[in-house]
Amino acid sequence: MDARAATGRYESLDAIRGVAVMGILAMNIVAFAAPFAAYVNPVAGGPVGNLDLATWFFNFVFIDSKMRGLFSMLFGASTLLVIQSAAASGRSAAEAHYARMTWLAIFGLIHYYFIWFGDILFLYAVCGLLLFAFRDLSVKALLRWAAAFFLVGIGLLASGWLMFLLAETGNLPPDVASGLADDLAKMNADMGPGAASYAKDVAVHLGGYGGIVAAKLGEHAAEPFVQALMFLWETMGLMLVGMALFKSQMLTGEWEPARYRKWAIRGFLIGIPPLIALACYQVASGFSAVSTFGASLSLSVPFDVAMTIGWAALIMLLIKTAASDAVRARLAATGRMAFTNYLTTSIVMTTIFYGYGFGLYGGVGRAALYLFCFGMWAAMLLWSKPWLDRFNYGPLEWIWRSLSRRQLQPMRKAARA
Repeated sequence: MDARAATGRYESLDAIRGVAVMGILAMNIVAFAAPFAAYVNPVAGGPVGNLDLATWFFNFVFIDSKMRGLFSMLFGASTLLVIQSAAASGRSAAEAHYARMTWLAIFGLIHYYFIWFGDILFLYAVCGLLLFAFRDLSVKALLRWAAAFFLVGIGLLASGWLMFLLAETGNLPPDVASGLADDLAKMNADMGPGAASYAKDVAVHLGGYGGIVAAKLGEHAAEPFVQALMFLWETMGLMLVGMALFKSQMLTGEWEPARYRKWAIRGFLIGIPPLIALACYQVASGFSAVSTFGASLSLSVPFDVAMTIGWAALIMLLIKTAASDAVRARLAATGRMAFTNYLTTSIVMTTIFYGYGFGLYGGVGRAALYLFCFGMWAAMLLWSKPWLDRFNYGPLEWIWRSLSRRQLQPMRKAARA
């Protein structure tokens, strides 16, 4: 087995994970700062200016779902690496894997109920429980399974979108349409222009910490489990693609630059034109709830996947050919501490925007939110490497590792002679 699999470290994989954990903030920043309706619909809170609309358009085409996709692919790759590392060191790969996923699920639920509603860790843990069964498959078999998961997920959500679209346009039999009327009204209230739920959500999040937690423990208590069922198919597909790309050495930085360049160009050429068309479809519909649901959750998925692979290839190309040793080291350290950086970002951003902190929730325009992104990116890059120069793990990586192995792991690095 490759020595790097035994030690569990590939600098290129760590570096692209660093880019991904920063990129996922670019995707999540709107959901930190405003109701979720604003995340999928830029006019959910009312009319917006041209700059904010242009920012949404750019994000829909280039960022939204792509950074989550990249993070998900890298989770699949890293999970496979951990399994291989456990086996190489003589430990039970199954025991190591399932212990990690169990604790990740617990962290995810704590994150959701007590920090931020947009948690992705619980979903990852649920998918992770399934990933172990795919660990020994070939690259082709992994891609076939990924395609199957994507098709099921797209089919389920696209069929729902089509039913709502037919109901909205009056093209369903009256008895069927009446059965969907309440669901369509709720969708419009939650996701449509000037969403009725928007002001209520703002009021909750500008209130105290206790009220925010109470809403998640009460009315929204089942949300992590609903989200896991809803997004399992797409996320499993992405993680299996990540495992395939790891096995093919794409995510370990071992391809030639020309091959990365070719994959990046192909990914963007496949993805960008249809995504522009879907963005225009939403604008032309006046951002109706049905159009944003269909475009964001189902119709865009194949093109989001192509764009995600394109991003992965482009980032790897830049890491190999353009990044200095110092930049690679900073990105790799940020990636090695992705768990800590992800949860720290949630704590920082909710403190900035929620009522128990600085109370900016619902009050900052879409474009201006990226100033907060830039600040958090700088913090990740500045603090991760100095920490790892002194310690073996990030703080939360150390806790996760110690709990999973049921033994405190050595935290501080041994002093050099």
